[in-house]
Amino acid sequence: PLCSNNNPYASFGATLARDEEQNLWSTPHDVTHTEADDDRVLYNMIVVRNQLDKDSEEWQKLNYDIYTLRQTRKEVRSRWKHILEDLGFQKEADSLLSVTKLSIISDSQNMGKARDILLKLSEETNIFPTSWELSERYLFVVDRLIALDAADEFFKVASMVYPKRPSGERVDDSQKAPQC
Repeated sequence: PLCSNNNPYASFGATLARDEEQNLWSTPHDVTHTEADDDRVLYNMIVVRNQLDKDSEEWQKLNYDIYTLRQTRKEVRSRWKHILEDLGFQKEADSLLSVTKLSIISDSQNMGKARDILLKLSEETNIFPTSWELSERYLFVVDRLIALDAADEFFKVASMVYPKRPSGERVDDSQKAPQC
């Protein structure tokens, strides 16, 4: 029985490696990947990269682009988590930021307000990088903040901690406003 091909655990390591490679948000077993447009872009980059020869220049460029996109996503999530913790949501920050394909908008009447706040965050703060396309994922987070009556306060803190700078200026940690 140990040598037969009927061993259900034979491909366990390969499955884990494959799951980790498909993991677009660098969170183990993230069931939300490839659900939103920005997830599909990253997924398509991974698929194309995996079809290339690892020694090729194209593979290296795609691998760098994938790494950069993942790091940008981590940075944005970290910024949101930082603000949520400043607002007193230390224990709830991760669950507020957790969005899965089963997530729903709490109140359809909040959808317009959530979009407006998200757009305002992208235009009037640096919480998102300049090249960032708004993610549907953060629309759900803003909806949750509206339900908690914390969306306006979130925007105020984001404006102080990540103020909009002229396009040429970079902000380092020493120039940021003090935490609230």
